[in-house]
Amino acid sequence: MPLQDLTPQLRTRLNKVERSVGWFIFLATVLLLFGFGYFIYNTAERKGWFLVEAKFYTYVNTAAGLKVGDPIVVMGFPVGAITQITAEPPRTGHNVRVQFVIKNLNQDGTPYFNYVWTDGSAVKLNSTDLLGNRNLEVTRGTSGYNVFTMYEPQTLSLAEAQNLHDPEKWRLGQNLYDEQSNLVVRAWSSLAQSNLTVIVRQNPGSIVAFHITPSARHRQTVAAWNKQLQCYERFDYRSKTNAYFLPVTESPAISDQLQAMVTQIQQALPNVLALTNQLNAVLNHAANATSNLNLTIAATQPLVGNLTALSSDLHGAGALGAWVLGTNGTFQLDNALTNANALLIGANTNLDELTQQIGLTLINVADITSNLNVQVGASSNLIPGISKTIKDTDDFIQGLKRHWLLRSAFKTNKVSTYHRTLKNPPPTPAK
Repeated sequence: MPLQDLTPQLRTRLNKVERSVGWFIFLATVLLLFGFGYFIYNTAERKGWFLVEAKFYTYVNTAAGLKVGDPIVVMGFPVGAITQITAEPPRTGHNVRVQFVIKNLNQDGTPYFNYVWTDGSAVKLNSTDLLGNRNLEVTRGTSGYNVFTMYEPQTLSLAEAQNLHDPEKWRLGQNLYDEQSNLVVRAWSSLAQSNLTVIVRQNPGSIVAFHITPSARHRQTVAAWNKQLQCYERFDYRSKTNAYFLPVTESPAISDQLQAMVTQIQQALPNVLALTNQLNAVLNHAANATSNLNLTIAATQPLVGNLTALSSDLHGAGALGAWVLGTNGTFQLDNALTNANALLIGANTNLDELTQQIGLTLINVADITSNLNVQVGASSNLIPGISKTIKDTDDFIQGLKRHWLLRSAFKTNKVSTYHRTLKNPPPTPAK
């Protein structure tokens, strides 16, 4: 039905419906766009599109177990991901280049790449499972300076450095050395008057400095440390290949370690089998010895029974004496001991009497010798008389030797006398 043919009431009602449908379509479109925008924002935030990122790269021997998108770990926290894995050209000193970014923030909003310093920071390639997967872990720096900074370095002349309005908010972006290569002023030192005086004395011509203010801080890393020049220089974060190098410590994969272990086991297996054979022989000998011991124990059972019966006979007081001496031996031994005891008593008594008699005899002898001594001392002519008697007796005997009748009775062996003369010749008379 044409619209002009409708009544005014129907035409008014139809206009209201059309306006309601238009508003519904408009609100639905707005909600759809809002939901799509929220989805894009949430995805970008989840993937870290709004976070500051720092680019690094390292070299590994093989790309096995690594793939683009694998997480990068710092102190156990996933802080980035691998962005590129490429093989190096032939005749170069490296095999595979692995590039990655660190961009996650910790709880206080500090970028995790601030833990990567010029000294002490490196990459460790670790195995994660038995399937050959590996991951990259960046170690925390121990000394030096931050590898990246979000403050843009500026080159200032000495005159400009001396005329700064707020020198406390400026930091030195390089190391200054004297003529003997001694470090005089370290990087990140304030451009205060004391440090500035030392810098002017070194007369470097120009210096690299940072203006540390919130407005001077960029949303991306704009400078990186140059180890050769010992200063910060501008860094193009938009370049896909521009990154900072970190050395790597690559541990063998678990599969390689298992293969080496299997190889060692295979090499040691013959020795193990030989050892098991020796153990088997030892066990066989032990079994034979045990069987022989069982036979020996069985053979000694009668002996054990006899010893048991003997020990039962020896039980009680005097059982050993009765077993050794017999039934009447104990009685006879008691009589013999009684007689021996009586004999010892009688011998002791007789010995006492004999000792008394000997003592009396010695007393009498002492009296006799005492009287004899008194008589000898009283008679002064007794000893000369005895001596004269002995001399006269000797002269009498010598006379008998020379008498013709008794000379044969005192003959001596001439040969013996001659030999005695040869052995003991007479002394030669003195001239």
